[in-house]
Amino acid sequence: MGAVLLDRLLRYAYDVKATDVHLCAGSRPLVRRNGKLMEVADEETTTLPVIDVILSELMDEKKRQKLDEHRVLDFSFSKPGLGRFRANVYSQRGTYAMAIRMLPFDIPTLETLGLPAAVEGFTGKTKGLFLATGATGSGKSTTLAALLDVINENYNYHVITIEDPIEYLHKHKKSLMTQREIGDDADSFASALRAALREDPDVIMVGEMRDPETISIALTAAETGHLVLSTLHTVGAAKSIDRIVDAFPPAQQNQIRSQLATVLEGVVSQQLLPRIDQSGLVAASEVMLVNPAIRNLIREGKHYQITNIMQTGQTQGMQLLEANLAELCNKGIIDKDMTMLHAQDPQLLTQFLNRR
Repeated sequence: MGAVLLDRLLRYAYDVKATDVHLCAGSRPLVRRNGKLMEVADEETTTLPVIDVILSELMDEKKRQKLDEHRVLDFSFSKPGLGRFRANVYSQRGTYAMAIRMLPFDIPTLETLGLPAAVEGFTGKTKGLFLATGATGSGKSTTLAALLDVINENYNYHVITIEDPIEYLHKHKKSLMTQREIGDDADSFASALRAALREDPDVIMVGEMRDPETISIALTAAETGHLVLSTLHTVGAAKSIDRIVDAFPPAQQNQIRSQLATVLEGVVSQQLLPRIDQSGLVAASEVMLVNPAIRNLIREGKHYQITNIMQTGQTQGMQLLEANLAELCNKGIIDKDMTMLHAQDPQLLTQFLNRR
């Protein structure tokens, strides 16, 4: 019954364009649609035996042992005709619960994601660091997958992805695409990234820069002639720089600023907001293209002045989050309250809203 229930729930989530499915003993199954949780109609309260059956179907013995040891586990799986899914199983009140993220089989295009044309320009770089940033569930991994697909279609490269878990499956097109999963193929992001430098890569995608060691190796890889793509859990392009620098002790921060000023090529910071017509979510994004002026500000630690450079750099393809939010609001795609709620600078947003 558990396996049948899971298939039914995933089909339902697919049909209503939900982004997540939640299963917890003692609660009815829930899906997140248009950013809001809702009960699945006509489904009974989930029981612990049902969850155990679902886990038995999805996990092999190795994964189950790891779950029982750490009480939390991330992994991905596929369902024919529905897509790929990323699951997080976690312990709560002594029982296991699940959060499942929907991932399409087909990798979306940058245009479909609603990202500015300037973002595709990063795929033409042969070295340096590109970051996709935002809160959990803001589409960072999807953006990187779309960029890698552009590279895969246009360049004869060796592309290595290091993920936890592997989300999008990349076919070999012009590029050789090798994908390593933490746990199954490598012990950690840092060890996998260090090994990747010996595997003749052109492009390296690091699922997340979680710790100083991983960040340091990623900066070195970008410095030594590789294009490195990664994600950070920050909102705002300039704040991403603070996040990287602050990960290191004060004695190392000047060196990290210097490295970052040399290798950083761009940052896309994004949020997913519900549409007014309830037809799904739309991306609001901020795009920073690193030019000489921004490199100097990073080197000097004057990150707070970067927004001013971005505001004057719109002709180069830069975009402030507030400008994109105002554009989406003025077009009637998102409502004004939602726009204000997600702005980093409400005063600046008001200026953009009044420009129409």
